[in-house]
Amino acid sequence: MGTAMCLPLSDRGYAVRLVGTFLDVAIIENVKTKQFHPRLNVTLPASVVGFQHTQLAEAVDDSVELIVLGVASAGVNWAIEQLVSVLKKPVPVLMVTKGMVPEENSLSSFVDKVAQALEKALGFKVPAAAIGGPCIAGELAVRRTTGTVIVAHDLALAMQLCENLQTHYYQPRPSIDVIGVETCAAFKNFFAISVGWAHGALDKLPSVENKALNNNAAAILFDQAIREMMVLAQSLGGSAESVWGMPGAGDLYVTCQAGRNSRLGQHLGRGLTYSEVKQGPMKDDTVEGAELGLSVASALHAMIRSGRLRGENLPLTLALLNALQHNTSFNPPWGDFHRSS
Repeated sequence: MGTAMCLPLSDRGYAVRLVGTFLDVAIIENVKTKQFHPRLNVTLPASVVGFQHTQLAEAVDDSVELIVLGVASAGVNWAIEQLVSVLKKPVPVLMVTKGMVPEENSLSSFVDKVAQALEKALGFKVPAAAIGGPCIAGELAVRRTTGTVIVAHDLALAMQLCENLQTHYYQPRPSIDVIGVETCAAFKNFFAISVGWAHGALDKLPSVENKALNNNAAAILFDQAIREMMVLAQSLGGSAESVWGMPGAGDLYVTCQAGRNSRLGQHLGRGLTYSEVKQGPMKDDTVEGAELGLSVASALHAMIRSGRLRGENLPLTLALLNALQHNTSFNPPWGDFHRSS
C-alpha cells in the first residue's frame, strides 16, 4: 500500500522516494533497476525513485515535505526508531499502517502513538495523520477510482493532505474523528475473518441441487461486525459516521472480497483452528486481523470487567477472540446477535 500511494503523489507532480524496510530488499532492487514492483506487478512512474532502508538518511533530506508511513503494524516501533534517526524538522507523517495500541483499560490510535513517540525523542512536535477507508493497493496502483478518508486532530492538516493527494481517480475527504476512523481501520481486518468464515463453511455444507452459496450467513456476520464496530468506536469516543461510512462499512466491504484476513476466515470455516492454519496453509502469511485481536484481547476484556464495554453487546468479537486465543473452533453465536443492542 505504501508503494500504491506513490501514484497519486507522483501524478500531482511530486518527486517520490520509495524506501523499503529490511524485508523489502529484493522489491526495492527491482524498483531501482527496472522501475517495476513485483508484488503489485506494475511499472512505477519515473518520478518514483527506490531507496533501500540503509539509505534512509539520503532519502529523508531537508527537501522532504511529507512522509507516508506504510509499514505493517508490527513494524511501527522499528519505523519510529528509523524516523528519529533522520528527522531534523517537523515533517508531517501520513500513516497507512492500521492497528490499535492496547492500554490498561483502553485502546489508542497509532497516529497518537507515533506523534507522541516522535515528539518525546526529537523534542519537537511532528504533525501526524492517517488514511482510512476502502483502498485495495492493486487497484490504486493502476489508477482505479478510490475514495478514502484522511484523518488528523488538526482539520487544516487533513484538508491540506487531501489537496496534496487528490487526483481524478484518488478522492480523499478530511476528518477529525481520529479514534473512530482508526478503530474502523484496525477492526475491519479482524471482523473480515468472520465474514470469510461463512464462505469457507460452504465447503462443509451438504451439496444441494441448486448450487446455493452461503451469502446469507456472510451478510449476517457483516451486519454484526458493523454493529460491534459501532460499540467499540463509540466507547472510545469515536463517531458513528465513521463506522457506517467509508472507514467502517466501506473498508470492511473491500476487505471481505479477498486478502489474508478473509482467507484465514475461510480456513476456520472449513474446520481448522487458528494454530492449524498458521502451521499449514498460511504459515508464512501475516494476518493483521488476527494479530490485532491477539494484541488487544487483554485490553478489551479489561474494558468489559470495568463496565466500559458490555460483553453482551460484543458476541462476535468475543467468539473470534476465543477462537484466536485458545485455538478452538470458531462457531458464530447466531442467537446472541439478536440479543445484543
